[in-house]
Amino acid sequence: MESSLRMPSAAATGPASHAVFRVARLHRMLAGALLREIGLHPGQELVMMQLWDAGPQRPADLVHALDSDTATMTRTVQRLERAGFVRRTPSPTDRRAVIVEATPASQGLREKVEVLWGRLEGYTLDGLADGERAQVLDALAVLERNLEVATSEQCAFRVAAPRG
Repeated sequence: MESSLRMPSAAATGPASHAVFRVARLHRMLAGALLREIGLHPGQELVMMQLWDAGPQRPADLVHALDSDTATMTRTVQRLERAGFVRRTPSPTDRRAVIVEATPASQGLREKVEVLWGRLEGYTLDGLADGERAQVLDALAVLERNLEVATSEQCAFRVAAPRG
């Protein structure tokens, strides 16, 4: 099945990159719509998943675990705190730091997130046999590794490149 979005001629040398862009955009749009049904914004569910799995942690640890940035994480934690899903408490070992933890009220949210994530998976992989689903995951793992290497090389190049 062909995409309804025509590939621009300037993207002809990167059809896979264009396809990844389109799929990522649509996946994020659908995830956002599903998350709004339970009162969350995209990314907030990932913070909650991290807290549910790993327990209380510093915002800096959340930034690192989710490959985010400090400003985004601060806004996300503040929104989740206002909604009653997380609380921030002073760190017992570092008076400059705070610890973010999931509240008991967030446990009801967890089931909703799990159901929503299952729906998103269903929409994403609909029409694929089990073997094809495994192939998609394998291919995505390769793409992710390739992009991680390329990203780290590009970032290292920028740091090492002379300015002027």
